[in-house]
Amino acid sequence: MPKRFFATNLRGSASQRRSVADNFVGLSVEAYKNVRSVYVAIKLFTLTCRTVRFNMLRIMVATERIVKSKTPELISRERREVRKLSTLLEIGRILADASNLKTAFAATLETVGRHHGMVRSFVMLLDRESEKIRIEATYGLNQDSAHRVTYRVGEGVIGRVVQTGKPVVVPQTSREPLLLNRLRGLEEHVTRKEISFICVPIVIGGTAAGVIGADLIYKAERDYDRTTKFLSVIAALMAQALKVKEGIELDKKRLVDENIHLKQELRERYDFSHIIGNSNPMRLVYEQVTQVARTNTTVLLRGESGTGKEMIAHAIHYNSLRASKPFVKISCAALPNTLIESELFGYEKGAFTGAQSRKKGRFELADGGTLFLDEIGDLDLTTQVKLLRVLQEREFEKLGGVETVKVNVRLIVATNKDLEEAIKLAQFREDLFYRLNVFTIFIPPLRERKPDILLLAEHFVEKFEREHSKRIKRISTPAIDMLTSYHWPGNVRELENVIERAVLICESSVIHGHHLPPSLQTAEGSDTITRLSLASALEAYERDLIQDALKTSRGNRAKAAKLLDSTERIIGYKVKKYRIKCDRFRT
Repeated sequence: MPKRFFATNLRGSASQRRSVADNFVGLSVEAYKNVRSVYVAIKLFTLTCRTVRFNMLRIMVATERIVKSKTPELISRERREVRKLSTLLEIGRILADASNLKTAFAATLETVGRHHGMVRSFVMLLDRESEKIRIEATYGLNQDSAHRVTYRVGEGVIGRVVQTGKPVVVPQTSREPLLLNRLRGLEEHVTRKEISFICVPIVIGGTAAGVIGADLIYKAERDYDRTTKFLSVIAALMAQALKVKEGIELDKKRLVDENIHLKQELRERYDFSHIIGNSNPMRLVYEQVTQVARTNTTVLLRGESGTGKEMIAHAIHYNSLRASKPFVKISCAALPNTLIESELFGYEKGAFTGAQSRKKGRFELADGGTLFLDEIGDLDLTTQVKLLRVLQEREFEKLGGVETVKVNVRLIVATNKDLEEAIKLAQFREDLFYRLNVFTIFIPPLRERKPDILLLAEHFVEKFEREHSKRIKRISTPAIDMLTSYHWPGNVRELENVIERAVLICESSVIHGHHLPPSLQTAEGSDTITRLSLASALEAYERDLIQDALKTSRGNRAKAAKLLDSTERIIGYKVKKYRIKCDRFRT
């Protein structure tokens, strides 16, 4: 519209009307420019789309030309290669997942025969002991009859492949004199067509461990090189599976031999002849162990700490009918009350915070064998109730579970506590005590087996001189006297520690008295023999008693006399006799 139109049709002064008209025209020009830019952009986009469409059409035409240029033979070959790759993938899965290689090899041959037109195929492995090649798996052959066929190394085509480790291809089997055809007549489906035979080695560590043989219908145009390479790849996969199996079998045999050896060592170690001691109290223990070992009776071992209760428990188990079964031990004092129940009976997943999976308890682990509960006197009352039920019913429920678990366990328990006193103090259940107290063996403390001290000391000397690479020939007579005169509150365990210390600090070949700890040193051995007479010793002791009483009573003779259960006159006489100054006790 003309600027004049806006100027004449708007109200207001002329200058105002011209200003409004100018603004409107300016806005119209700006809008026109924006529309023009959008139009140009749309045109460019349209041209780009046409270009892209044209290029795509060119690509499609070129692709169609390439596809049309491929011959049917080339397309068929590509499909065969894809099929081979798929077959190898399937074979790899079969061999990786199989636990039985014989079944896996049969499945492998079936897969190859189904997808690649193998008429018959077989896997033969070399028996290292008999040096014969035997059938392991077949496809298209009578399984029972084929297993009777064997070859020697170097015999026929199959034997030659094992001998040389190189593949052999027979395009027409009717024209090959070396082919023995021992599997002829065992075919499940007989064909009258000419057959091609390919045999490739299964190589492990540079030597042939077997072969894969395959029969195919003869075709003049067949690419035997490609087929041989394909079968060689399958043979390599089988070789890897055989190698893994051989490694597993060797490890298994080694573990079985080691297990048998360790069990024999344990049986010998805990045989009665290897328990040191021939004193009368120990002979009684041996007799009791012999009586109870071959039974399933619950045994209660009682004795002080360090007397060898665990060793006696081992001796009972390894001389019992359960010797080949597990021996499981647990110390009831070593675990807090919150954990002992879960350790004994196990728990279900989610039974408590942190129970991420199901866990077997010691009773389940010892099923068929022996469970040794050490320090049974420290078991809390709640767990005692559950233990009583296990002893009565031979069954229990896991922590957080409802399923009843039945077990067949022989129980041996040990304690150094006075259980009768614990029953009086309501710290141990009386009914559980009677269940455990079927056959009790008291292990004597070392102070009651004086003749065994020297035997044990010599045994420990031999043990620790080997362990610490020392050469100790004997224990001196004064040292033996010190060992036998000591009261041994820690029993055999303390003696073992004493001998180990002596072996460590001994620089010569003889253990002397000064190698023993101070607690064993006698006055004569340590050169501290008292030179006082009996009267002087009594006077010194009496003076000490009176001074101690006066110190307590702050110098008051009457109170001191009362403390010593005497009279003031006698105390006064003694104070005067020993020249004791009472004043110094009053401050």
